[in-house]
Amino acid sequence: MLNLVLFGPPGAGKGTQSQKLIDQYQLIHLSTGDLLRGEISQGTALGIEAKKLMDEGMLVPDAVVIGMISNKLDANKDAKGFIFDGFPRTVAQAEALDSLLATKGESISSMIALEVDDEELEHRLLLRGKDSGRPDDANPEVIRKRIHEYNNKTAPVAQFYQAQNKYKSVVGTGSIDEIFHSICVVVDLCK
Repeated sequence: MLNLVLFGPPGAGKGTQSQKLIDQYQLIHLSTGDLLRGEISQGTALGIEAKKLMDEGMLVPDAVVIGMISNKLDANKDAKGFIFDGFPRTVAQAEALDSLLATKGESISSMIALEVDDEELEHRLLLRGKDSGRPDDANPEVIRKRIHEYNNKTAPVAQFYQAQNKYKSVVGTGSIDEIFHSICVVVDLCK
């Protein structure tokens, strides 16, 4: 099974590239945001617990998110693989994901990090903000703060996968197809 973590700061192109990877390799997109919304709308025990916490302004604990990921993996046992989007964001989450996958006889194949310099990220997000109407993509100060947060908080996750020899860096600038080709070279070596 091909299990990928697509990694990169806001504006790096993860959404665009993950869709191309899903189409190319028939992977299942595993977005923690989508999982949370799905479990809540289905009224599952995990969804009810998550909604209660979210309504109180609390973060959903890692254990609940891991439970939702486990449910999604179990519901798709015949999948060719998964692409993890928005998870893991901390070393604790990466360790929990590794443990969960190990119980199912699986592991992360590779973490692919889209590398884009901060100036280009800010430019991309401001452009996206004009089209999307998202206030967090329209304010340069907020954008810089988001990029700074990403750089500070997620670097340890990259180091976690580097220690496992699963971290692969891909230049995230150029045309969408050029970037995708570079990602596919990495993915094909994982298969």
